[in-house]
Amino acid sequence: MLEGIIRESIGKVGTKALRRDGYLIANIYGKGLENINAAFKMNEYIRTVRNKETLAFPIKLDGKEMNVVVQSYESHAVTGNLLHVDLMVAQPGVVTKFLVPVETVGSPIGLKNKGMLYLAKKRLAVKAAPEALPASIVITVDDLDVGDSVLIRDLAAIENVKFVDTDRVGVLSIIKAK
Repeated sequence: MLEGIIRESIGKVGTKALRRDGYLIANIYGKGLENINAAFKMNEYIRTVRNKETLAFPIKLDGKEMNVVVQSYESHAVTGNLLHVDLMVAQPGVVTKFLVPVETVGSPIGLKNKGMLYLAKKRLAVKAAPEALPASIVITVDDLDVGDSVLIRDLAAIENVKFVDTDRVGVLSIIKAK
C-alpha cells in the first residue's frame, strides 16, 4: 500500500523542498470530501501505479486508508519527471466520470496490407461506480483491414457503465502507411 504525508505548507518554498527530497506533490479530492494536499515518495508512487491491477488503488494518509484513481498528472517538459498528480477518491456506490484505458488484442489483417494501427483514443471517458469499473476496455482487432475503424457504438456494452462520448467518436482505425 502506498503511504503518503499530508502537506502543511502548500506554497512554492514548501513544494520545492519536498520535490528536492524526492516527493511527488498530490492533490486528493472527491465528491463531498474536502481537498487533501499530500505528497508521496516518487519511486514508491511510480512502482504502485505500474503494478496496479485495477483502475483504483489503495493509499494510506495520516492513518486513513482510501482507494484513489489517477485523474491527471503534470510532468516536466524536458526531463519527463512527474511534478504533480491529481487523485480522485473512488467512493463505493458513487457514479463518477473515469478515464479507462483502451487495450487492443490481436494483429489486424491491415498490417499485412501496408497499413498501421492508429489508436485515436488511448483512454475512454465513462460514467460508473468504482465497483463496476473495468480495468481496461479490450478491443479485438484481428478482422480489421486498411480503412476500417472502430467507433464507440461498435464496442460491446458493459453492464452499469455508460460511455460519455457520443457513439460516433472513433476509438481506433487502420490507416494506410506512407
